[in-house]
Amino acid sequence: LAPENTLMSFQKAVEQKMYGVQADVVLSYDGVPFLMHDKTLRRTTNVEEVFPERAYEHSSMFNWTDLEKLNAGEWFLKNDPFWTAGSLSRSDYLEAANQSVCKLADMLEVIKDNTSLILNFQDLPSAHPYYSTYINITLETILASGIRQQAVMWLPDTERQLVRQIAPGFQQTSGLKLDTERMREKGIVKLNLRYTKVTNEDVRDYAMANLSVNLYTVNEPWLYSILWCTGVQSVTSDSSHVLRKVPFPIWLMPPDEYHLIWITSDLISFIVIVGVFIFQKISLPPSMWRLGSIRTYNPEQIMLSAAVRRSSRDVKIMKEKLIFSEINNGVETTDELSLCSENGY
Repeated sequence: LAPENTLMSFQKAVEQKMYGVQADVVLSYDGVPFLMHDKTLRRTTNVEEVFPERAYEHSSMFNWTDLEKLNAGEWFLKNDPFWTAGSLSRSDYLEAANQSVCKLADMLEVIKDNTSLILNFQDLPSAHPYYSTYINITLETILASGIRQQAVMWLPDTERQLVRQIAPGFQQTSGLKLDTERMREKGIVKLNLRYTKVTNEDVRDYAMANLSVNLYTVNEPWLYSILWCTGVQSVTSDSSHVLRKVPFPIWLMPPDEYHLIWITSDLISFIVIVGVFIFQKISLPPSMWRLGSIRTYNPEQIMLSAAVRRSSRDVKIMKEKLIFSEINNGVETTDELSLCSENGY
């Protein structure tokens, strides 16, 4: 519904009453926390037009005054990554076209009242002037916004102990599958994992250990329903406007029930086939179903039999011709002898 990591996208999430949002934080070269998912600005801004010679630089190497000059919405309308640009109203279309890079402070102002936040960070280049202090600067920005600490899910593993001391109310979240004991030691209460990396058993084990699970990226209602039935507490989606229309899991068939129906249908099919054969045997007269007395032939046998019968018939005809020929010859000889005797020979 809006370009990623822009102020418009977070406003839309709040309007739709989403449980939470996720943001990727980067620190500008002059120390301003802003939102950007990629390491460079090429995909989601027009940096190649405004600063072509710097297009491949890490986004953190730009001052905020330079970042403010970039457009962060035109790419969304041009590339239409989710095939939704055509469905935007004219006002939303124009608003998306004029989005700029978003400050962390501006985003927090929009969501701080009723929305949770999963916060992730990009590692800064070692040459960055705030390389060793960017965690502290980001923490100061978050705490100054007034958002409830319990609404923040802290994902980075860097300086986790420091964060727990400064902001003990943050929900420490892990992006890795770790042993439950190790997670307890780190104060982790939530996991943020790709849905393909988690099994039903994992979800049950985490629930027994009092660990909640958020899975990403879930965009289809059927997958959302499966995870819902599995016991997953929340999911991250690019299609929140679609999933919010699913008030309960869509109808799904458990594996055991599917196997039962499959086996039952096979048994019914077998019974029907046997019944048809029995019915035919009962309804037909005995002369029709005494298959034992019926000789079977294949095409080769039929052809050979026909050839044998034909040759036998030909031999019989030839024999008859020879017999009649001999009889005729005998008659002619007798006649000749009779004539000779009459003539005195």
